[in-house]
Amino acid sequence: MRRDTGFPVADAESDFLRARRRQVMSRLAAWLRREPDDVNIMLPFHEVVGALGMASEKRLGLQSIRLDSIVGSVDRTRDFDRRFRPTSGRVRERWQRLALAARRGESVPPIEVYRVGELHFIIDGHHRVSVAHAMGLEVIDAYVTQVITRINSSGIRYRGDLIVKDYRRLFLDRVPLGGEARAAVVLSDPWHYAQLGEHVEAWGFRLMQDSGQFLDRPEVARRWYADEYTPVVAMLRQADMIGDRTETEAYMWVAAERYRLIRTHRWDADVINAVREESQSHGRGPRV
Repeated sequence: MRRDTGFPVADAESDFLRARRRQVMSRLAAWLRREPDDVNIMLPFHEVVGALGMASEKRLGLQSIRLDSIVGSVDRTRDFDRRFRPTSGRVRERWQRLALAARRGESVPPIEVYRVGELHFIIDGHHRVSVAHAMGLEVIDAYVTQVITRINSSGIRYRGDLIVKDYRRLFLDRVPLGGEARAAVVLSDPWHYAQLGEHVEAWGFRLMQDSGQFLDRPEVARRWYADEYTPVVAMLRQADMIGDRTETEAYMWVAAERYRLIRTHRWDADVINAVREESQSHGRGPRV
């Protein structure tokens, strides 16, 4: 909460000390709650875009953006935490000058940001954002450049979430699904995307051998989703074999069990029943 004593210089100094104290207390609270190490770390822009895959960018001009949508930085991730509280005394002098200007009602130039989905990353203006947070503001003026990525940014909260996006992007390079199929194929464990990519490529190779014709990656992806994935998932739903996993995880499990037990690549109701009976007898059925 902003506090005024009538002495702007002293108030600006107090603002900085209060922001530093909150940063230390937040880090201590995260440690006591055994939260992930990256819970208070600002997201690095280049790592995020690298995981999502850069497509293009477009300047949008001056806009008013919410402060809580600013989650990262291009190059200053060490000086401030996720809530843009100072992490040391290095930024104190400049921070207090801006806080003093804000208390005196002086105009502050807009910041500059990249926009990725609904997230914003600071190019210029870290101290201004930090002071705005300390002043209790909710919005700030910014020159916005929108970055279009190949994978959407939904679900990114912490730095650790980037590995899921990175492996999913690599999977979609190998298996370029689109539209509904792209949204439907989801795995919780990022490592499993590599396994699924190999599975689809092997399926496509067998298809090309059987048909005697070459198929490019988009066509293999389209055929796999339409002719293999969708019918199998429908059979798994009917047999109540999805459990608490995602549909894609259930598909991968039953595909592996099918070949291990029956040594076949075909699908029908008899195959599903055989896999279910065998797995239930050994306690390897779907988690429910």
